Amino acid sequence: MPNPGQELSSIDFESMIGGPLCAVIRAQSQAALSTINFVKQVGFKQLPNAKPEEWDKQDVGDPVYVTFRYDRLVSPYTPADGGNPEKPAKYEEVKLSVPILTLAPIPYIRVADTKITFKAKIDAMERSQVDTSLKVDGKLEAEAKWFFGSAKLQVSTAFQRDTKDETQTTRSYSLDIEVHAVQDEMPGGLERILTILESTIDAKPLPKSE
Repeated sequence: MPNPGQELSSIDFESMIGGPLCAVIRAQSQAALSTINFVKQVGFKQLPNAKPEEWDKQDVGDPVYVTFRYDRLVSPYTPADGGNPEKPAKYEEVKLSVPILTLAPIPYIRVADTKITFKAKIDAMERSQVDTSLKVDGKLEAEAKWFFGSAKLQVSTAFQRDTKDETQTTRSYSLDIEVHAVQDEMPGGLERILTILESTIDAKPLPKSE
């Protein structure tokens, strides 16, 4: 008869539990590298001799800026008042440069918790079936005369017994892995870079000829 306890003891729980945990650690490492590559590829210009497959090993160039122009109000419109004439509104063309890293959310994913659930169900059933049969055959032979006679009875029996043993085992396993990832706070170095880039946001008036 199968022994469920022995079958459970043969399961490699070390690989079953350690495998998902190692996968989570590797995923966390890949997420960190993705954040670094995002900052370097999106926020900074690549050097002319930089190869795409070696971006994670190369230095970066200048920050990437989003630059646009708009009209900034210098003096508002003033209606005529008494002896003062009407003054139209005055605008000047301004060029605004904003680092692109300060406009886009930077992905920084952290695995908050991991839940591993393993379920094993082993059902063993042993069934024994016994079949018996009894067969009786009889034969009577008689011989009679006028006052006396004779009789002969022949009886034969056959006994048969069949035993069938059947064992059925059902096994079912399930492994559930639940990973909860969150957008974590930025590291101090990255936050400092963004603070420096934010301080470079500048609006410059443009000359009339530009």
